[in-house]
Amino acid sequence: MKNYDELSSMEIDTLREIGSIGTGNAATALSQMLGREVNITLPQVRIMGYNEAIDWIGGPEAITAGVLVKMSGEISGIMLSVQPLEFANLVLESILGLSAKDYSELESMETSALVEVGNIMISTFINALAGLSGLTVDLTVPAFTIDMQGAILAVPMAEFGSQSDYIMTIGGDFICDNKQVPCRLLLSPDIRSLNFLLRKLGVDSGE
Repeated sequence: MKNYDELSSMEIDTLREIGSIGTGNAATALSQMLGREVNITLPQVRIMGYNEAIDWIGGPEAITAGVLVKMSGEISGIMLSVQPLEFANLVLESILGLSAKDYSELESMETSALVEVGNIMISTFINALAGLSGLTVDLTVPAFTIDMQGAILAVPMAEFGSQSDYIMTIGGDFICDNKQVPCRLLLSPDIRSLNFLLRKLGVDSGE
């Protein structure tokens, strides 16, 4: 059974290609939703340990918003959209014409907008993955939370930590009106799904 830390360079390159295509599609969906041109820098796709991933998104005690969706069907797992305040304000300014100095200022209308945007980005990414691999992936209704990043990452750690100590991280910067805001997505398919995905993409060595 192949684990994240057993992936070959070809398999990692394939996952990087999926990450690049998925984030590009997510940027297009975000642009359409906001009614503004949104581009994305070349995303970095890496396989990280959970603690390294927490540091990568800003550290365990940093407060952030997160939209989490569970995958089922031919691929099982979790995908998480981490929404730093700069990203949240890009969304809120475009959709509602307002911004927040702190997450505590958000009310139900603002959080609903963030959930919708996060859900569309995740759905667009997963649809790209499903299209490339020919797999059927079902998504749950998104869950939203505002918490310390260490607590948010505890969800995939609790669910899949017994299978793997690693997670796939996809990060770049959205560019809108000459301003860059961070884009952070974390994808955690279970090990069975990881192997099945690689076989469908024709790059699993089977070793």
